[in-house]
Formats: sequence, structure tokens, C-alpha cells
Amino acid sequence: MGSALQRFYPLLRVFGVLLMGFALTLLAPLLLSWYWRDGATAAYDEAFLLSFGAGFILWWVARNEKHELKVRDGFLMVVLVWTLLPAFASLPLLLHLNISFTDAYFEAVSGLTTTGATVLANLDTLPPSINLWRGMLVWLGGMGLIVLAVAILPLLGVGGRQMFKAETPGPMKDSQLTPRMTQTAKGLWVVYAAITLACVVSYQLAGMSWFDAVMHAFTTMGLGGFSSHDASFGHWDSPAIEAVAIVFMLIAGMNFATHFLAVHGRSLKPYRRDPEVGGFLLVTVGSVFGIALYLWALDTYPDFATALRFSAFNVVSIATTTGYANTDYNLWPIFAPLWMLFLCSFATSAGSTGGGMKMIRAMILYKQVYRELISAMHPNVVWPVKVGGRPVAASILSGVMAFGFLYMVSIVTLTLLMTYSGLEIVSAFSAVVASINNTGPGLNQVGPATTFEVLTDFQTWICTFAMLLGRLEIFTLLVVLTPAFWRT
Repeated sequence: MGSALQRFYPLLRVFGVLLMGFALTLLAPLLLSWYWRDGATAAYDEAFLLSFGAGFILWWVARNEKHELKVRDGFLMVVLVWTLLPAFASLPLLLHLNISFTDAYFEAVSGLTTTGATVLANLDTLPPSINLWRGMLVWLGGMGLIVLAVAILPLLGVGGRQMFKAETPGPMKDSQLTPRMTQTAKGLWVVYAAITLACVVSYQLAGMSWFDAVMHAFTTMGLGGFSSHDASFGHWDSPAIEAVAIVFMLIAGMNFATHFLAVHGRSLKPYRRDPEVGGFLLVTVGSVFGIALYLWALDTYPDFATALRFSAFNVVSIATTTGYANTDYNLWPIFAPLWMLFLCSFATSAGSTGGGMKMIRAMILYKQVYRELISAMHPNVVWPVKVGGRPVAASILSGVMAFGFLYMVSIVTLTLLMTYSGLEIVSAFSAVVASINNTGPGLNQVGPATTFEVLTDFQTWICTFAMLLGRLEIFTLLVVLTPAFWRT
């Protein structure tokens, strides 16, 4: 028994360090709460002590284990971080708001997975530090705590390649931006932080307070959609603020590796070479104008300019899996919100902070289907699937097809479970799609004008599982749940 447990010591040691580091992030809302005397200081004191203490104990028990993580360890470490860390992230909500563990854990998972679905109401009257903490969870989860860990693990004698490979979104996980994995992680975080700072300043200049600018910059760059106001961006009713949000949501919906290469090389060529950028912008911008024309033609808005304003903000928000709203688009003709939910399934790029199956997989699947059609008509023709002018390896093709199958099966299965529990079909389907794509609001009972508080505990746990499944891109989580994974 002891030797069986001891093989997990390297994981416990690393997780303990991560948990202690995560506990330090609680100091930001703690200081804000103390400065503004918003009444939540005691909750952060207790949450910090519990989190840091638990992390220290785990590290101390396994402090002498300094082995390199293996492939299996990498998968398990990622799943541990994304399932256990929200339990500690939920502590301030549990201790101050007196909500159930189910709701607190859901809120924390929603933040760290950058989903942005919420069970909380009266956001305008919440302590500012609670809203800041919710925004910080989205920002930290956006680039991925694992990528940040890659930058510090070598200092502890534990390399992070396997963790990085397990967590990185997209089918082509072996590419590196710099020769060393640590430099890759640091480079991504520097670019991420720099763009976030630009977003903060832009929001403030457009009319937000500094607090709202910081909080919403966190959730914009993380594409998480949490807001400090029940009306979300409808609180300001400002085209200027909405324009800033649109620009930065589009930036965050692109691959941060591409941003890194563009900044590092001081050139726009990486954007032209990235095959996802063109598809992402074409689909998203095309949908903005298409839905604007649709809403205008059906007299949803009195003129095209107004229709374009509301279409642009909400379509970009849902397509990038952010989840902001400046109006209740649940009241639009049903085609528009359904199309938006369809977009959130694939529009964002791999390596972005968005969810869904990603544009690169959608492109590969489309080209694979087209190749099959060509082969049916011309059996002897050689028609390789290419992305960016380069042939896609057979292993990647099979992996993408397997992912697509599991993605659809997951949505159908979880939707059936939601309807079995008594939820009507549109709410059930949209809640699952919004959760597995890490988008946030769905339709009907879980639309943009309501919260997920209407769900039962069973339904809430289904959505929580869907958020984790989507964030870990299905395979990472399901691999750990297979019996073969645990065989020695």
C-alpha cells in the first residue's frame, strides 16, 4: 500500500507547490477587501490559510520526490489541477456568501474553465473583492495554470513538458515556440499580460471605472464573460465600451502562439501564415453581418445600424465563447441565437482562451469530408488533406475524427441526462452546449437574462462535468477515467 501510494508522491509534491502558489493569488482580493472594508476580509483570511496550509502539507510529505513526470503523470496532474483547485477557489464564496458547495464549486469551475456561467444574482451589490476574485479566476484559467506551472517547475527540479502537452488545446501539441518549454510558457504569459493591460486602459478610456476596467479586462482576455453587473454590458449601454470589448474578444479568440510570434518577430506575417486566423475572422465577421441583416429584415430593430451594433457585440461574444450580453438575445428570432450557439462550437482558434472544438479541427474535418467525396467520385485520385499548405499526418486525422465523434456523443448523452432530470429540451441542450464549449449563457431558462441558479443540484453537476470535459478537451479527462490508465 505504501509503495503504491509513494508512486504518486511526485504528483503530490508538484500539486502542493501549485496550491501554495494559487493561495498567494488570494492576497489580491484580500487586500482589496481590507482597503474597501467590504465585509469579506475574514473569508479570504480563512481561504488563504486553508489553501496554503493544505499545499504546504502535500509538499512536505513528498518533498524529497524530485522525479520527472511521465506521460501518465502529466494527464493525471492536469486533471487534478482542474478538478481539485476549484474546490479551494470556491472557499471565499462558501465562507462569505453562504451558498451550497454545489453552487460554489460550479462558480469556481466556471471561472477557471473560462465558461462564465453563473449561479449568482445581485452582482451589483456583491462585495467588490468577490467580483474581483471571480474575474481573476477567469484570467488565471484563460491561459491555463498549467502553462504558468511550466515556467516554475524546472526551478523545483521537475520538468513540465508532459503537463504542457496534456493541457495545450488543439490537435498539434508538439510544436514549440522557443527551444525550451519554460521560455514558451513565459513568453505566452508575457504576451497575455501585456494585452490584458492594454485592454484595461482601453476600457477605462471608453468610460469604465478602473475597477470595472480591470475586472472586465480579466474576463475579456480569458473569454470568460463574468461581469460585476447583472445586466452585463447592458449596464453601460455604451457603443464605445462595446467596441473595445469586440476588439479584445477577437484578439483573445486567436492563437496566443501567433500573437507571441508576431510580437517576437515584430511582423504581421505570423497572422497571414496561421490558417485559423482567416477562418475565424471570416466566419465570425460574416455571421455578424448576416445576423444583423436577418434581425433588420424581421424588424427586430428599427434600422440596420442598430441591428449591426447588437449583432456585432453578441455574435462576437458567443462565437468567441465569452458570454457577455448587452441585450436579451433569447428574445430574438430563434435562428439567430441557435446560429450563435453553433458558432461557439468551433469558431475560436487552438491556443486561444476560447472553448469549443476549435477552428483547426473544424477545418481538418471539413477537408477530410471533402476528400472522401472526391474519393467516392474518383477512387484512384490522391488528395491529401492540407492545412496551411502542409499535409496533415494520418495520426492527426484519426485523432481529430475521434475527437469529433466523442464531442457529439458527449453533447447528446449529457443533453439526454438533463432532459431525463426534467429540464425542457431547449434549455437542456443549450446548457450542455454552452457548458462543454465554455461559453456561459444558453437559451430559455439559462439564457443571458437569467442564471444557472434555476437548475437542480443534479443538473448543476452535469453542467460542471461538461465544463471540465470541454476545458480539458474531452480526451484528457476521459483518459484518466479509463481502467487501463490505472493499471500498473
